[in-house]
Amino acid sequence: MALSLAIITYNEEENIVRLLDSLIGIADEIIIVDSFSTDRTKEICNQKYPQVKFFEKKFNGYGEQKSHALNLCSHDWVLFLDADEVPDEKLRNSIRKIVTSENPEFNIYKAKFNNHLGIHLIRFGGWGNVCRERLFRKKYARYSDDKVHEFLITDQKAGLLEGKIDHYTYKSIHHHVSKINKYSDMMAEKMFEKGKKINRFKIIVSPIFEFIKVFIFKLGFLDGFPGFYIAKTMSYYTFLKYIKLREKIRLLEIEQKSGKTA
Repeated sequence: MALSLAIITYNEEENIVRLLDSLIGIADEIIIVDSFSTDRTKEICNQKYPQVKFFEKKFNGYGEQKSHALNLCSHDWVLFLDADEVPDEKLRNSIRKIVTSENPEFNIYKAKFNNHLGIHLIRFGGWGNVCRERLFRKKYARYSDDKVHEFLITDQKAGLLEGKIDHYTYKSIHHHVSKINKYSDMMAEKMFEKGKKINRFKIIVSPIFEFIKVFIFKLGFLDGFPGFYIAKTMSYYTFLKYIKLREKIRLLEIEQKSGKTA
């Protein structure tokens, strides 16, 4: 059987070469759906990798973008990776073995992650035991339509790939904080669309509990200062998504009152 590699990108010139170089000779087809990058992502993909099929689509959310990329894949097996993820040699061999097998044991496979924060490998705080679906047969799975925190929908039991994916999460604090701002925007919009309510108590308490959960209960303190940094920024993300949700609710209430008095 043949393998399609699917990736969604936006300004990934610093990551895309590392990923694509690691999978040359394994993927029979490479599908990239880009959100109109303003850096050299498109140029690099088109000039250096003739096997890449490069598409552009306006970004309306991760679920929709991934579903679009999945629909463009023409092969039975799909390996769906983020641009900042790189499978190690053991995992690449595992993928090759499964895809070329006449009777693979599973139709969905998960991969374990090594999550890197800059030069630090994070082993605790919820980052050290991450395991996600990355290899699957197209007809047995689809992505949820969530704008953020999308997930693979399937009724199949998942196997586990040998090896790990190295995930290079954030290249700088500025990059990390900008991602937190982006994800909290999208998460607040997602909760708002689903009619979720929020009160001041939850806005105040939830970030505190998030820090305690990550740093203490999930043993983030064992990662030292990087573990503290992760717990602190997770707490900040929690605060932002709820305060942004509250802002959206209040703006809606103001609009509704204005409409009634007009």
